[in-house]
Amino acid sequence: METFEKKLDNNKRTKCEIWTRAMGYCRPVSNFNKGKKSEFYERQYFTEKATMNSMNCGCGYQKIA
Repeated sequence: METFEKKLDNNKRTKCEIWTRAMGYCRPVSNFNKGKKSEFYERQYFTEKATMNSMNCGCGYQKIA
């Protein structure tokens, strides 16, 4: 299988706006203040399925076999 890579010049790129739900409504991250942006980028994401399948997720839940 061949893979093709196409390089774009920076002047042809389009800025991607990141939105997140904050305090009950959606806002663009670019409008956050310095502290809120830092908090957003430090977030750790997880999936519920992966967490529930682990033997000890650190939340006090123990999987019952």
